[in-house]
Amino acid sequence: MNVSPQQFRDRRFVAAVKKALALTGIGTERLVFEITESLLMRDPEEATRLLEEMTAIGIRFAVDNFGTGYSSLAYLQRFPLSKLKIDRSFVENLITSRNDRAIVSAVVGLAQSLGLELVAEGVETEAQCDLLEMGCDHIIQSWLISKALPSDELASSFRSHSLVLHET
Repeated sequence: MNVSPQQFRDRRFVAAVKKALALTGIGTERLVFEITESLLMRDPEEATRLLEEMTAIGIRFAVDNFGTGYSSLAYLQRFPLSKLKIDRSFVENLITSRNDRAIVSAVVGLAQSLGLELVAEGVETEAQCDLLEMGCDHIIQSWLISKALPSDELASSFRSHSLVLHET
């Protein structure tokens, strides 16, 4: 679930999340909030406090578009994060660019060393997917896995565990 900077800075955000969890009965183990690097770095002390409070109730956090914002490696050990989402700009030319392969390889190693799950955004070809097998958690976000689906079809696919690969 994407969290906007406005939501993140709202002092009522934690209370609103707790209320939504209580009302819906959704387990926190099913939630990952996506935030950007710039959101973390705007007010690192407040971000740390909020992330720790949310992590204490079981919410996990992913850094979206990793590598395109502040890209400070210090925040990876400072903030309680569970996942990195490597930006599609590094995946897009993975096949043809030695530099992008090197960056992706470095981020894969970094994520593994820090015990962070890694998601590759924008994987559109089998060749890109094959290259990402160098250590990515085989978690990709793209049209290669499934086209965008209406909510009822998505729910049905989740229930039946039958997301079908679509050719690109």
